[in-house]
Amino acid sequence: MKRFKKIVSAVLVTALAFSLCACSGNAESNNAGENNAGDGEKTEITFVLDWAPNTNHTGLYVAQELGYYEEAGLDVTIVQPPEDGATMMVASGQAQFGIDFQDYLAPVFTSEDEMPVTAVAAIIQHNTSGIISLKEDGITSPAGMEGKNYATWGLELEQAMIKNVVEADGGDYDKVNLIPEYVTDVPSALQQDIDAVWVYYAWDGISTKQAGLETNMFYFKDITPEFDYYSPVIIANTDFLEEDEEAAKAFLDATRRGYEYAIENPEEAAQILCKQVPELDEDMVKESQIWLADQYKAEVDQWGYIDQERWDAFYTWLYENGLSEEIPAGTGFTNEYLSK
Repeated sequence: MKRFKKIVSAVLVTALAFSLCACSGNAESNNAGENNAGDGEKTEITFVLDWAPNTNHTGLYVAQELGYYEEAGLDVTIVQPPEDGATMMVASGQAQFGIDFQDYLAPVFTSEDEMPVTAVAAIIQHNTSGIISLKEDGITSPAGMEGKNYATWGLELEQAMIKNVVEADGGDYDKVNLIPEYVTDVPSALQQDIDAVWVYYAWDGISTKQAGLETNMFYFKDITPEFDYYSPVIIANTDFLEEDEEAAKAFLDATRRGYEYAIENPEEAAQILCKQVPELDEDMVKESQIWLADQYKAEVDQWGYIDQERWDAFYTWLYENGLSEEIPAGTGFTNEYLSK
């Protein structure tokens, strides 16, 4: 909780510093949207990623490459996140849209100073993160982490979730060896001193397969239903949403088209991502894209849809476990800007 508040304080300072600039920027964007029909000018949109480009972002690059944004009257620029993350840029108005994760957004919605950030679309319908390990280590469920080395980021929420799933599986959390290590190369870490790593399967999980490793993986959502939170989500500057509803809906509709193209044409979408970001490994991207094709929408008909029951359930769990202040039901997200 203290760590969360420190992060929020840093974001707020920056957000306040840019507040006047943000209001001016939003107003200019709004005027551009109003003038599109008359003078042909496009509304400028800045979208900030959460991390280096990967298959979570493919729909954005597809929409850009195939001209969906241009058709919608938008000039979209995709940028890398600053050190303090995408939410800072979105809250300050430097970017109209960005990517974050529901678990990281909790302190934003409990801050004493209201932050103009709203989740507007789920990129992937379900939480695809969990614990991966080498098959030879025999960690087939959370209890199997007893006596094993787990690479921890040292975050209170992270460790609380690990404790929850281990104990829910009948294990003893105190017997898990917490090794402070920020893993950037999962295959290498698993072949050295680390037995278990928290990963999102679509990227780091696929990387272990590409490396020829046989692994076990269990997902948090399969152990504790409240952990089926939305990760990642597209966030928007709330002031921008209110001031230029037409542009916001146009952006999300074009983005939907990009992700639905990736669902129907994963190999072609992978090629587009690699064209836009040539430093990516083509084989890795292709396999990841094929795996994600069934995950973007999963069982829902509407890309981006956020279910309030699942959204609220996670924040209720945080509150009941002393990890967050109470977040009122329905806070922090909307489906109003999605294509029907």
